[in-house]
Amino acid sequence: MKITLIYDNEVYQKGLKSDWGFACLVEVENTPRILFDTGANGKILLSNMKKLNIDPSTIEEVFISHAHWDHTGGLSDFLKQNNRVKVYIPASCPEPHGAQEVVKVEKAIQIHENVFSTGELAGVEQSLVVKTEKGLVVVVGCSHPGVGTILNSASNFGNLHAIVGGLHGFNEFDLLNKLELVCACHCTQFKSKIKDLFPQKYIDGGAGKVIEI
Repeated sequence: MKITLIYDNEVYQKGLKSDWGFACLVEVENTPRILFDTGANGKILLSNMKKLNIDPSTIEEVFISHAHWDHTGGLSDFLKQNNRVKVYIPASCPEPHGAQEVVKVEKAIQIHENVFSTGELAGVEQSLVVKTEKGLVVVVGCSHPGVGTILNSASNFGNLHAIVGGLHGFNEFDLLNKLELVCACHCTQFKSKIKDLFPQKYIDGGAGKVIEI
């Protein structure tokens, strides 16, 4: 699988723009391309996508982690470019207008053969889980329900391998011992600490970063 960070608080690839928010493209073999979250600003989202040669029309599904503006702000502008998508939202998230289909997610579900949602956890946020040959890759928005809660839910689908996305104020660092790869993005408060503790498994994020697993 491949994850391309489109929107993040930092920039990895020169020429892209950083902003408070998160979005990434998730590509899994024999599976529709999934846009995970849409950042805060549609113009920045679409500009970064263009510079990364990501054509909005090639995306078939959008997965929204939670309703906060820095993850949904770009959705309306994206849908103006491509409304032929299925949008997965947690049950507490207001339904977006203009999408071909909207799926409200309450409990854990299988989306595709190797792609799952944890379901809406703590009444606020869902995470995307992808099963790979190396194990499960968990893509998170902000981890508001808690990283432990998310990893525990994801582990129902198999053995954990990686986590990518915002870890907010996460400081239960021992939880990362069970993972082989960590890419802390967006709102993660203790990036430097995580990097110091796990130098062999830590990957720097930033808009334009491509992670292949």
